[in-house]
Amino acid sequence: MGEENMGGAAALEKLVPVLLAFGGGVFLARRKIVPAEASKVFSDYAFLFAVPCYLFGNIYASDLAALFNWRAIGGYAGSAALAVAAVAVAAVVHGIREPRVVALRVMAGVQVNTAYFAVPVFITVFGTAAPIFPILLFQVCVLSLVVIALMELGRAGPAAGGPARRLARAVGASLTTPVVLACNAGIALNLLSVKVPGVVLDGAAFVGDSASPVALFALGLHLGGLGLHLRDTTREELAIVGFKCLAFPLLTWAVCGMLFGVRGEWLAYLVLIAAMPTPQNLFIFAQRYDVGVDLSASLVIKSSLVSLLLLPLWLQTVAA
Repeated sequence: MGEENMGGAAALEKLVPVLLAFGGGVFLARRKIVPAEASKVFSDYAFLFAVPCYLFGNIYASDLAALFNWRAIGGYAGSAALAVAAVAVAAVVHGIREPRVVALRVMAGVQVNTAYFAVPVFITVFGTAAPIFPILLFQVCVLSLVVIALMELGRAGPAAGGPARRLARAVGASLTTPVVLACNAGIALNLLSVKVPGVVLDGAAFVGDSASPVALFALGLHLGGLGLHLRDTTREELAIVGFKCLAFPLLTWAVCGMLFGVRGEWLAYLVLIAAMPTPQNLFIFAQRYDVGVDLSASLVIKSSLVSLLLLPLWLQTVAA
């Protein structure tokens, strides 16, 4: 148990840069040195440019064949599909019908913070962040695709041709977003062994390295202008955070371990990944599509706080 606790403490130390970038945004917005409204500019930069550069460079440079455990990935995909259905049904039952609003809640309850939270935890506990990468691919190429399609569908408005045509346009729009294009380009060039000039990869890495701090700084700016009050947490926020930080990792353990027969290290990897908080991209997507911006910012921070508190417990559980 001592080793797990040490792992948790070291993982928290790895998150100091995260707190610095976020806290800097909060401080500057509170002091009105940088206007909170500027968060939209920073989040657009991250969504449209920095994150795609990060994904392209890292996907292209990875050994894809060595990273894929298809049983484990299939199990995680199955648990994610059940979680998506559960969140969507719960939203509809509670009277939520607008596609963008449903998509926001699905993303908050099912997608995980990989780059900013899971990576330092995995490097500290397991000595490598490689197991995260297949899940990152699945999250970007499948889960994000579903969320973006719903966002685009909801933003399209009434159009001739009916819902089927609107859905086709929405899927087409989602496939051409910079995040999805960068991911698919990295996979294709990697599999085809196309030689990408080093100067291009260096440039992508330079820009991509800014994705994490800029996204966190944008979130800090927004919350610095908005303010965060734990006492004002709504029942819906509690339900989503509880599902993300407790129900989803337990569902992943059950589906992967019992139904797909995943054992050993990979089961530990998947449960710990599922226990990671809601990603900062939720806030970026919310600003991009002008839906639930305040709710998304609150969920990102509150799920991160809960995940930090539960981290020692999950580390002990997966090591058992």
